[in-house]
Amino acid sequence: MTLDNPLPRLSLVIPAYNEERFLPGLLDSVDEAARRYAHGAAFVEIIVADNASTDRTAELAVRRGCRVVHVEKRCIAAARNGGGKAARGEIVGFVDADMRIHPGTFDAIEKALASDRIVGGATGCTLERWSLGLAVTFAMFLPMVWLTKFDTGVVFCRRRDFEAAGGYNEALRLAEDVGFLFALRRVGRTQGKRLTRLKGVKAVASTRKFDEHGDWHYLTTIPFWTIAYLFKRSGALGEIERYWYEPRR
Repeated sequence: MTLDNPLPRLSLVIPAYNEERFLPGLLDSVDEAARRYAHGAAFVEIIVADNASTDRTAELAVRRGCRVVHVEKRCIAAARNGGGKAARGEIVGFVDADMRIHPGTFDAIEKALASDRIVGGATGCTLERWSLGLAVTFAMFLPMVWLTKFDTGVVFCRRRDFEAAGGYNEALRLAEDVGFLFALRRVGRTQGKRLTRLKGVKAVASTRKFDEHGDWHYLTTIPFWTIAYLFKRSGALGEIERYWYEPRR
């Protein structure tokens, strides 16, 4: 990874708010994937979209050779867009700062986008630890993933298709990643292309939200917040804001 490579082929965007604890682990995994990249590590551009952090996230990112884009609007969609707009690569990917990517990620993305039938997709992910509560929660989302081809991990597409999709919807305070995949799928349909889920290169996701709120909280808390939010119940938006935008870090 270099700061001054004039023509990166692939740009990886990392939205980050106070991520000095988790970012080094992700960047270690990115370095390994870049070393294995068939085009060479010099053709990978890493962009950290610093979303108004108050810790040393930006300093750490610069020290590790990343480009840092400062995004003051505290919104995950805005951070993703800020990094995406700054990307110079023909291919752009997005990954959360508390994940670790598979060593074969970049080559797998290249192989997928070499097809004239694929508009983009995601690598999928597994969890850094498991319990009964986590397994039930994970299983609950699988039917939707199978049905829609929407997944998480490293989400990727060609930069021109990111732009055609309009980026991430900044009006959404959550589920902006799902909204983007809907938009990207629409772009793909106009081109006769589809989304894909890669095999064998799953990212590893942190379970910090479960560590903080309990392994069953997605089943015991999140559904009630969602229903209350949809029916515009007082306090629902505040609970969601605190969960997603006021983490204990």
